[in-house]
Amino acid sequence: MVRSQSVSRVSGLSRRDGLKWGAAGAVSFSQSGWLGALAANASRDPRRKRSCILLWMSGGPSQLDTFDLKPGHPNGGPFKPIQTTAPGIQISEHFSRIAKQAGDLAIVRSMTSKEGDHGRATYLLRTGYVPQGPVEYPALGSLVSRELGDNHAELPNFVCIAPDRFANPKAFAAGFLGPRYAPLIVGESARFQARQSPADVDEALQVQDLASSPEIGAVRADARIRMLRQVQQEFLALHPDASALSHQSAYEGAARLMRSPAAKAFALGEEKAPTRDAYGRNLFGQGCLLARRLVEQRVPFIEVTLGGWDTHNNNANTVRNLSQTVDAAWAALMTDLKERGLLETTLIVWMGEFGRTPKLAGRDGRDHWPSSFSAVLAGGGIKGGQVIGDTGPDGAAIKDRPVTVPEFLATICEALGIDHQQQNISNVGRPIRIVAPGTQAVREALS
Repeated sequence: MVRSQSVSRVSGLSRRDGLKWGAAGAVSFSQSGWLGALAANASRDPRRKRSCILLWMSGGPSQLDTFDLKPGHPNGGPFKPIQTTAPGIQISEHFSRIAKQAGDLAIVRSMTSKEGDHGRATYLLRTGYVPQGPVEYPALGSLVSRELGDNHAELPNFVCIAPDRFANPKAFAAGFLGPRYAPLIVGESARFQARQSPADVDEALQVQDLASSPEIGAVRADARIRMLRQVQQEFLALHPDASALSHQSAYEGAARLMRSPAAKAFALGEEKAPTRDAYGRNLFGQGCLLARRLVEQRVPFIEVTLGGWDTHNNNANTVRNLSQTVDAAWAALMTDLKERGLLETTLIVWMGEFGRTPKLAGRDGRDHWPSSFSAVLAGGGIKGGQVIGDTGPDGAAIKDRPVTVPEFLATICEALGIDHQQQNISNVGRPIRIVAPGTQAVREALS
């Protein structure tokens, strides 16, 4: 069945519910200033939809130095494996905090594709399709925001934190779904990645131009918005096409965000110093903290990028530093979500566009390797404490349970309660399924 343009939405706790809780004194403020107990209650509410946080490792992380080590083999590299809290599962020594969360992780060691170019592989992993012809496939975040988002929400349904869009900008776009499902982008890495002081990070993670100019009061701002709406309505009466409607929707969303108290989710200064320190005082760490705050506000899809994994040279030192950055932020994120009762409704995905060659190249480097690589699922909808797939003693080939990119994305959809065979009308007028027809999810990964 072809999906229509309208999607039924389910709201969460009402304002009356919140006031009732507050009046009864049943909740207390969390360290972040949000109502932590209310967030925990919301996670148990059957009306609450799931959220997804994508930790995007731009450049392609080395599987042999992260989640699929080969100790004792020349391909294994210099890192030592450590035992996790899940029996029989070992990961890199530089993931010591994540190792304690292994009971919630499903590690897929047998990801496979044919795309070894950054641009094409990024597009495939993020859309489920290879770039071909005139069809503009939407990013996973746009698809999830369409299925789980609320068109009247005060915050955007898709937030993209510190993206590195150089390899393929279209892989981060809404494609044929249109601008309504495009991400709000904060902390564009091309501008901020090299600037990592706390002040620079805080600046990067703000929504630009959110506040009105001090010279324009609330009354004048409201009058301008009313005038804009009137002009838009007159234009739409003459040109009622999809482009004009998307334009109107984008401006309405911006106006709601400017007026909404929920925009304080971007105010990381509300968090106590020990919490911010636990995530790491860097763009990725604070981006993960922002992701948690956005999940508390029911944003269905948030992604946080950490670039630098394209380790043709100096692989060991680079992966060590990046792994330590990931370890602190990811572990703190899972701990925070669990304490707030939100991990069971929040899916966390760790992946990049491909892996790295089993054999080390010159100058301590690993080149592109799409044939066998690793990705991780955690949290809501996932059966943790397991490894899926096997690449043998040398990592050169998949020995058991290959998982294609469409199968992995189908698994993400099912964990979020989304029918991955749902269809949307593309920009060429042809119905396109969320994931390629006939694709099966990785059932053993699902709870």
